[in-house]
Amino acid sequence: MSDSTPHDASAATRPGDRWTGAERLRRLPTRLLSLAAIHSDRRVNEEMARVDARKWHYAVLATLDEFGSASQAELSSRTGIHRSDLVAVINELADRGLAERAPDPADRRRNMVTLTGAGRRKLLRLDKLLADAEDEVLAPLSMTQREQLAHLLTTLVDHHGRQM
Repeated sequence: MSDSTPHDASAATRPGDRWTGAERLRRLPTRLLSLAAIHSDRRVNEEMARVDARKWHYAVLATLDEFGSASQAELSSRTGIHRSDLVAVINELADRGLAERAPDPADRRRNMVTLTGAGRRKLLRLDKLLADAEDEVLAPLSMTQREQLAHLLTTLVDHHGRQM
């Protein structure tokens, strides 16, 4: 067998296996990470849509719950949502009674966004929905493996300077 011949071409297509692509693709962690992220993102989006919510809604609600009232600039920085997109998200949340926007008493030029009681209740429902979706996506992994995965992904995200 030459160096250019796959070692076991049938390994990627055994009966019962889902993997039908080139084995070298299966050995690329960046490709596997992308495929897993695509599946996870799709499932989360589907579940959020089922309850008329989006990931950005969750990000804003969770941030307000954890840090308290914040300016739109602070929310943009903490969530990683671009300011122009964040305005639409806040409008949607305010229209649904999940957040309130009011002028900052310390600086009337900026708005402060506050989580409402309805927003806190919606966040708790979304927490449950996301936990269920996560359980489905991570079903093949043990709790220890899930913790290891979270640690490894956090290391990557921190290294590349992205907010969580």
